[in-house]
Order: sequence, then C-alpha cells, then structure tokens
Amino acid sequence: MLQTKDIHMRDPFVLPVAEKGKYYLYGTTDPNCWVGPFVGFDTFESEDLESWAGPFPAFRPPEGFWADRNFWAPEVFAYKGKYYMFASFKAEGVCRGTQILTADDPKGPFVPHSDGPVTPRGWECLDGTFYVDEDQQPWMIFCHEWVQIVDGEIRAVKLSADLKNAVGDPILLFRASEAPWVRPNRRLFDGVEKDAYVTDGPFMYKASDGSLLMLWSSIGANGYTMGFAKSASGSIIGPWMQVPQPIFERDGGHGMIFKTFDNKLMITVHTPNKTPDERPMFLEVREKGGLLEVVRQEGINP
Repeated sequence: MLQTKDIHMRDPFVLPVAEKGKYYLYGTTDPNCWVGPFVGFDTFESEDLESWAGPFPAFRPPEGFWADRNFWAPEVFAYKGKYYMFASFKAEGVCRGTQILTADDPKGPFVPHSDGPVTPRGWECLDGTFYVDEDQQPWMIFCHEWVQIVDGEIRAVKLSADLKNAVGDPILLFRASEAPWVRPNRRLFDGVEKDAYVTDGPFMYKASDGSLLMLWSSIGANGYTMGFAKSASGSIIGPWMQVPQPIFERDGGHGMIFKTFDNKLMITVHTPNKTPDERPMFLEVREKGGLLEVVRQEGINP
C-alpha cells in the first residue's frame, strides 16, 4: 500500500463511492506530463485517504486516438448509472481540449464517449469540469487558455443529456485578471511582451446555504495559488464575484471539493508545483457565511 505522500500526482481529484466504501484518487499521473512519455491516467483506491492500493490503469489511449500528449487533469463523476471522466488532451498541430470518457466502474477502463474534444476545436482549452444545475441541465466549465488569448478565461457550455457533445456557444464567466490576488506573467505573444494571466482547474461547489462557488487556480504572490469565486445570482451564468483572499497560496492548487464518509468537507491540492515533486494533499475546510475556509492553516505543507 502507498501512502499519500508517496504518490506523484498533479491535479488530484477524489471520488467517494459510498456503496463500495472507497475513495478513488485520479490525477495527472504521467512521470513528466510536459515532455512525456505520455501513457494515460492511473487511479488509486483507499478506505481512509491515507493508504492507497494501486496504481490501476484507468485510461490508456486506444489505437487511433486523436491525442498523443499532455494527458492532464482527469475528473470523474457518477451520472445516470455510469462514470464519466473529463480530461484534457493535445496533439501536434491540434488545439488542446477536454474530451469526455466513460466506464461502468470507477477504476475503469475508461473509453472515449464524446467524439473528440467538446471544447471548441479552434480554441486552446483545458480542465473541463462537470456541473448539473437546478433544472438538471448538464454543463461543462472549462478554461480558455492564456497561451492563446493572454488573459485566460473561465467559460461554461451546456452539454447534451447524454454528455456526447456541447450545445450552443460557450458563455464567458470571468477573466483571470478580475481576481485581485492574481499576478501576471510577462510572456511573448507574436514577438510582443505582454502581461499574461492564467486560469486553471475550475471546480463547482453548491454550499449548504445555496451559494454557488467555484474553485480555480492561477499565479499569486507566492506562486501557484487557488482562490474561489461566488455567483451573485446563485446560477452558473453569474455574475461571478472574486473572493479577495485565496484559500490556498503556498505553491499549490488545482483542487476540488468532496465529503468524506463521516461528512467532513475536504479540498484537494497538489503541492509543490514543481515536477517531479508534486504530491496530493487533502485539507479539511468549512463553510462560513456562504464562503469556504481551511480549518487548519499551520503545518499544511509537506
């Protein structure tokens, strides 16, 4: 059995499956997700969030799969009796995008479900996540990448009931530069140096008082940072207000929220944000006035 500190992973995502009494941990698990080799996604299973069996191969690209690199940030959701994985992929000369895969078991094997990416084919996109609104309409929330548009965006698009394709045009929710904690990176775009703003890793959470919150990550004063925003209307279309103080700003981020089997509210992060040192971490959080705060701040870095 592996301990959490022994698992090399970016973008950790935990799926609790009550009927099995187990937690399933997914993430970016290739040894070097930037330069390869690119293998796929693994999953781990645990009864206590401390000791993990695995890794088990959750996804391996089938012959003829459209992407061959940057297998990033798998998220798995139970929906209508099956499990659906939202994950980012890329190929040479093809824009990065989020594809939906499916399986009958949380360990997989996951196979392609949508016909290629459900993000716009001409956009550089990543980190699609899943949300079903109060009208049972499924949505995907994703990042339109700063590498293409300089000021990264978070957008939302409706999905068909079978999750096979997007319906309509993506809606702009907000831009990275709107958050007061985000810091720019000076980067070259077509030979011109500009302030670039990163959007990364959105995740939706409906609070007990009905507030709709979104975790997301960017670059803050201390490096990789995770903050959150709140929908003023309580609906996915917003308007979205940025909470001024990040929830995690110690060189970590790309998190999500889940409840343990004893009803504790947890967030995940990977930290530090440096390959190959990234490790998953689970932090207890609580709701306070429709917002979130970490229960214990001291000693939370490995």
